[in-house]
Amino acid sequence: MRIVISNQSGKPIYEQIEDQVKTAILAGQLKANEQLPSIRSLAKDLRISVITTTRAYHELEAAGFITNVQGKGAYVLGQDSALVRENALRDIEASLNQAIDTAKMAKITPAELHTMLDTLLQAEGEADHDN
Repeated sequence: MRIVISNQSGKPIYEQIEDQVKTAILAGQLKANEQLPSIRSLAKDLRISVITTTRAYHELEAAGFITNVQGKGAYVLGQDSALVRENALRDIEASLNQAIDTAKMAKITPAELHTMLDTLLQAEGEADHDN
């Protein structure tokens, strides 16, 4: 498992770890029951605080992606696809609500929001075709 940390991303380091582990699990790069690096070894490899890796692992456990077995380490949990989809829908809804709130403050119309979303989706589709 390879995790890349960016100081310029604007996201806390623990969230960057959490997001990358979630992505690897959902993409099938990390399989159910696979052991993750220990908190200490991950902290050492990334040259970050043990507190930061501990927080990332706790967040992943709370979200149902991993389980911590006392004295043995952290392991990937099998993912229920309906639960994963529901969590994704909840995250998307929260992000869209935040975008709507920002748009209201900036007096951006619903039509302009739709155009922005359509443009972003189209650009994403074109990027997928390039790969």
